[in-house]
Amino acid sequence: MMDRIAHRGPDGQGQFLEGPVALGQRRLSIIDLEGGKQPMYNEDGSLVVVFNGEIYNFQELTEELKAAGHTFATRSDTEVLLHGYEQWGKKMLERLRGMFTFALWDRNNSRLFCARDHFGIKPLYYYRNEAGELLFGSEIKSFLAHPGFDKQLNEDQLSLYLSFQYSPGEDTFFKGVKKLMPAHCMTYENGQLTVERYWRPRFDPDDSRTLEDWEEEIGKAMAESVEAHKIADVEVGSFLSSGVDSSYMAALAHVDKTFTVGFADKQYDETDYAREFSAHIGVKNYAYRITPEEYWANLGKIQYHMDEPLADAASVALYFVNREASKQVKVCLSGEGADEFFGGYNIYKEPFTVSWYDRLPLWLRRGIGAVAELLPPVHGINFLVRRSRPLAERYIGNTNLMDERRKRQLLRNYTGKVLPTDLSRPYFEMTKGQDLVTQMEYCDLNLWMVGDILLKADKMSMANSLELRVPFLDRKVFELASRIPTRHKVNASQTKIAMRGAAEKTIPPKTADKKKLGFPVPVRAWLRDETYAARVREAFNSPAAEKFFHTGELNRMLDQHISGKRDNWRQIWCVFIFLVWYDEYFVKR
Repeated sequence: MMDRIAHRGPDGQGQFLEGPVALGQRRLSIIDLEGGKQPMYNEDGSLVVVFNGEIYNFQELTEELKAAGHTFATRSDTEVLLHGYEQWGKKMLERLRGMFTFALWDRNNSRLFCARDHFGIKPLYYYRNEAGELLFGSEIKSFLAHPGFDKQLNEDQLSLYLSFQYSPGEDTFFKGVKKLMPAHCMTYENGQLTVERYWRPRFDPDDSRTLEDWEEEIGKAMAESVEAHKIADVEVGSFLSSGVDSSYMAALAHVDKTFTVGFADKQYDETDYAREFSAHIGVKNYAYRITPEEYWANLGKIQYHMDEPLADAASVALYFVNREASKQVKVCLSGEGADEFFGGYNIYKEPFTVSWYDRLPLWLRRGIGAVAELLPPVHGINFLVRRSRPLAERYIGNTNLMDERRKRQLLRNYTGKVLPTDLSRPYFEMTKGQDLVTQMEYCDLNLWMVGDILLKADKMSMANSLELRVPFLDRKVFELASRIPTRHKVNASQTKIAMRGAAEKTIPPKTADKKKLGFPVPVRAWLRDETYAARVREAFNSPAAEKFFHTGELNRMLDQHISGKRDNWRQIWCVFIFLVWYDEYFVKR
């Protein structure tokens, strides 16, 4: 099991085997290179822990615990978990600031305690088999080595994936394997497994402050967070795209190296910008241009590392930037989380655009939407379909790729057992009475950010034995962002208003105001190229495709895209990536 995830920790390994428990850890040495070996024990050896991540406030917690009488044997942040648990039990989680999953075995009470960080930056999966054994790990692939693991596809997840473009919620594509969700902990004792949520993000806007006040506060909070996220005994670098998030962070971080990837096609290339910006802040930039050939050649390996299919085309580019950075440094800062905290997605502008349409009676909008659904999905038609339903009935996150009608056309075994809105509805209930943008942000924090953004950040960095740190996704930064009123985040023409204002005090205005691009990838164009279209067609006519899809409909979708009649690239890519992933886990292995 440890060998399967050796890429997560090539610097060392350790095991604890005793009675009913086996703990294993692979180490990427970042803090206390000599003393931080795991598994780690408390003074009398009654507690043992394995841990993945970083606790950024470990030094202040260490001082607090020493004052309470605890003796520390190392300078490692891992040891804080042992003494923190002794002192505070599971209430320790409320004090931690960082990214983490850990498993702590209490030898005296035969109790296992596991937890995942507040935003889900680090992953943890678990599985119980019929013999009553509990398996857990940072990656599902570690379970494949266990004789008690019965590898079976959870086909119910496929329908949800076609809407979300990632595997949402606590279920996975493997039957019986679950994700421990963000801000959750679990206890396993006497054969009983208990999972509970220990923290919940809340938005509580404060209308008494001016935009200038918020900009100043963001500047202070981000500078402090970036400093905290640089704590390491090895060199730290920073990713750099052409966007405000990574540019602001790189400028605050004062690192020596930034890393960027792009493509030969100038329309999708950010390397010239990154070089220019790095020169402006006096940092060396390492840029790499991905060729179409290597992009496509690495898809299988990337989906294997992902554990579950992820149809976000940017995840492949992320693999390459991590690969290039890992040649120079062991730790990199990255800009994930800014959009969810500060209102960065363009879809957040929607409540402010064509708002007169929402004032039409709901019955009329529903009627118009029902007619529009029968027409080809183009921009104006999509608007009528979308706005025919209240937000809570239609918004499932920053991506909503396929509706139920489309999935019925494509899937051989469509059941509609679980609808995408079944997963998003609870988050709308939790934010009832708050404005629409806040509701969307809350939904994205709990679904899209965890299932797509953080999944690819963790898996692509760890595939290259690189630790990725995300200073925006910090508890103190969130405490601030959660109080900023929506009007200072987004309006009909702008996103991240206050954050861009804060960034402008550190970076040039043209960078701070730059329109959000995401991570542009030329897949749309590649799918009209004979070489790559043929590869997709082969997958679309494979035995696996026959098993799950109506292949005639898949081919029609591809033909429409190649001919230019429809822009189907996202749907094609979503199905194709599932087939690439399925091949890795259920055909080859």
